[in-house]
Amino acid sequence: MAGHQDEQIDWEKPVLSQAEIEQKIKEYNSQINSNLFMSLNKDGSYTGFIKVQLKLVRPVSVPATKKTPTIHDAKKVARSQAVKRRTSFYLPKDTVKHLHIISRTRASEVIEALLKKFMVVDNPRKFALFERSEKEDQVYLRKLPDDEQPLRLRLLAGPSEKVLSFVLKENETGEVNWDAFSMPELHNFLRILQREEEEHVRQILQKYAHCRQKMQEALATRTPG
Repeated sequence: MAGHQDEQIDWEKPVLSQAEIEQKIKEYNSQINSNLFMSLNKDGSYTGFIKVQLKLVRPVSVPATKKTPTIHDAKKVARSQAVKRRTSFYLPKDTVKHLHIISRTRASEVIEALLKKFMVVDNPRKFALFERSEKEDQVYLRKLPDDEQPLRLRLLAGPSEKVLSFVLKENETGEVNWDAFSMPELHNFLRILQREEEEHVRQILQKYAHCRQKMQEALATRTPG
C-alpha cells in the first residue's frame, strides 16, 4: 500500500527560455491521448488544461436551492452574487474537474475557479491546492503557495498523472486567517468542531467499553485459584 508524505516533490523546475517552452509544448502535445492540448500565445504565455481531484472531507456551503447543485447549475449562477441563505452538502468522493487556464494563472486563482464551478460560497482560504506525485510506491504531497503556477508545473512534468497531479483539500496547516471569516461562519465552525469532538469521544468510549466487557467476560469464565 502506498504511503503518504508531505514532502517536496524532487523533480527539477527550471526556468525555460521561449524556445524551450515551445519545444516542451510540442513534446507534451505529442504524448497525450486526448484533445486537451497546450497552445503557445503570441505574447509568450501558453494555455492548457489541468485536472484537479477534489478530496474534501467536510461539507461545503452553497446557495440554498430546492435541489442539490450540479456542475451544470454552476454555469447559471455566478459566485459573486449576494447569497443570504446557504445550505451544506458533501461533494461526491474523488470528484474531478478539468480547468482551462493560462500559464500565468496562480494556485489561488485555480482554487477560486473550482469553487465557482461548484457554486461553493465558502472562503477560498479554507482550501489548499496540492501537487501529488508517485515514486517507488510512495505518494508525495506538497501544498502549493498562492502564487505558484500550476500549468507551468504541468508542462515541466509532462502529462503523466503519476509524475504530477493536482488535488484540492481542506487547508489543515494552521495557516488559516480566522479574522477573515464572518461571525456566522466562525459559529458554524465551532458547531462542526463540537460535533466532531462528540463523535470522537463516543467512539473512544465505545471502544473501551467493548474491551472492558471482553475482559469481564474472560474473568467470569475463570475460577479463582
